[in-house]
Amino acid sequence: MEFKRHHPYRLDEASRNRHAEVHLTAENFIYPLFVREGIHEKLPVENFAEVYHHTPESLLREVEKAISQGINKILLFGIPDEHKKSEYAEYAYDEQNIVSRSIVTLKKHFPELMVFTDVCLCSYTSHGHCGIIENESINNDKTIEVLGQVAVCHAAAGADFVAPSAMMDGQVWAIHKALHSNGYDKTRILAYAAKYASAFYGPFRTAALSTPAFGDRKSYQLDYRTIRQGISEIESDIAEGADWIMIKPAHTYLDMILRARQLFPQIPLVGYHVSGEYMMLHLLAEKGIADALSVLWETHYAIKRAGADFIISYASTILAKQLLKYEGVQ
Repeated sequence: MEFKRHHPYRLDEASRNRHAEVHLTAENFIYPLFVREGIHEKLPVENFAEVYHHTPESLLREVEKAISQGINKILLFGIPDEHKKSEYAEYAYDEQNIVSRSIVTLKKHFPELMVFTDVCLCSYTSHGHCGIIENESINNDKTIEVLGQVAVCHAAAGADFVAPSAMMDGQVWAIHKALHSNGYDKTRILAYAAKYASAFYGPFRTAALSTPAFGDRKSYQLDYRTIRQGISEIESDIAEGADWIMIKPAHTYLDMILRARQLFPQIPLVGYHVSGEYMMLHLLAEKGIADALSVLWETHYAIKRAGADFIISYASTILAKQLLKYEGVQ
C-alpha cells in the first residue's frame, strides 16, 4: 500500500516553521487596559496576574512599553471614583471623565496608537448592571440612548473605535446614529456582537469594579447553549452599522469564531480571550502543570486558526515580547 508520509513536515523546528499555516504578529493583539480615578500609583488587581489599575501616568508608561513591542491597539476601560457612580450613569458621558481625559493624553503622546474604548454602563452605575434599571429590569431603549451619548463622548476625545459591550438590542444602531448626527463619521464601531453570559468573567468584574449588586446579566447576554441566537446577533450588528465584530469569550467559543468567519468573511473579526480564560492558563502554569508560554501560544494560535483577525488579550505584551525575541530584535 502506498501511503503519504507526513512526518517530514514536522521533523524539526525549521520544518515545522516552514509549513506553519497560521501566523501571529504583535499587530494581531488588542491590549486591554484599566485606568482608574482616585489612585496615586498603579495597583495590582486581585486574582488577576500582571493586570493593574493604572493612573493616567502609569497608563502612558504601559502604552509606551506596548508600542515598543509592536502593539499598536489598546482597549480602554475606565473606572470612576465610587461617588461618581449613579443610577443613570451620568458620569459615563461626562466630557471630563477618566476615559475621555485618558484618550486625549494618549493621542497627544502616541498619535499612531489605535484606541478602542469600551462603551458600557456597568462601571458607572451604582447597581453594576450594563444598562438603566427600572422596575427591577433593564430598560433597553433608554439604555441605548445613553450608550449613544457615551460613544459620542469618546469620539469627541479622539477614540478610533467605540466598542459597545452592553448587549442591548439596537445598541449599534443607536451609536451609529449618534456618531453620524454629531459629525463623527470617521469613528468606527467594534461590536461585542456575540457576547455570552460566561462564568469566565470573574477577574474582569473585580478589575472593573462592576459586579452586579443584584441578579445577573443572563437576561441580556447570550445563553451559552445557543448558536443561532449568536449568529442572529452578529447579523443585526452588521446591519446596524458595525465595522468590526467580536466573539466573547474566545477560548471556549472557538466554534462561534469559526462560524462567524465562514458566514461573514468580509468583516474583521475579533476574539476576546477573557479574564477567566487567561487566569485558567496562568494557574495551570503556577501549579507546574503546564508551561506558561506554551499554553498561551497554543491558545492564541487556536483563536487565530479558528478565524479571528485580532485577539483582545491580557497576555498581549507577554507574547509580543517573545515575538521580538524570535525576530532577533532583542
